[in-house]
Amino acid sequence: MGSIFKPKPPALPPVQPAPEPPPAEVTPEEKEEIAKEQAAVERRRRGRKSTILTTPLGVQEDEDSKLETLLGK
Repeated sequence: MGSIFKPKPPALPPVQPAPEPPPAEVTPEEKEEIAKEQAAVERRRRGRKSTILTTPLGVQEDEDSKLETLLGK
């Protein structure tokens, strides 16, 4: 019975289309800056990778190449 006494909601206004995005033109200066940033990222990535001494299988060191310790062999 509640729907008999409630007024109908007003009609919604029509939806406007989204504005077109501006054209993505990259200037030569911007291209050069992007290339420099990517080169810096690659340098840092290579630098960190060289410090990793293990693999998913564990340490891959030969018995002969291990350093002798003061208390051990």
